[in-house]
Amino acid sequence: MSIFPEDDRPKPKSVHEIGQDLSVLSLAEIDERIAALKTEIERLIETRARKDASRSAADAFFRKPA
Repeated sequence: MSIFPEDDRPKPKSVHEIGQDLSVLSLAEIDERIAALKTEIERLIETRARKDASRSAADAFFRKPA
C-alpha cells in the first residue's frame, strides 16, 4: 500500500484533447494523433462487441422459456 493516495499522482498527458486548437500542429503531429485516435476507436469497437456478446449471453441465459 502506498503512503500517497492514488488521486495525487500526476495524470498522464493525453495525445489528443477533443476541441483542442489544431492550427499549431505540424502535419506529422496531426498524423500521429489520427493514428492514436484510430487505435482508440478500434479498441472501443472491440470492447463494445465483447460487452454486447456478454449481455446477449446473459439475456439468453436468464430469458424465461415461453
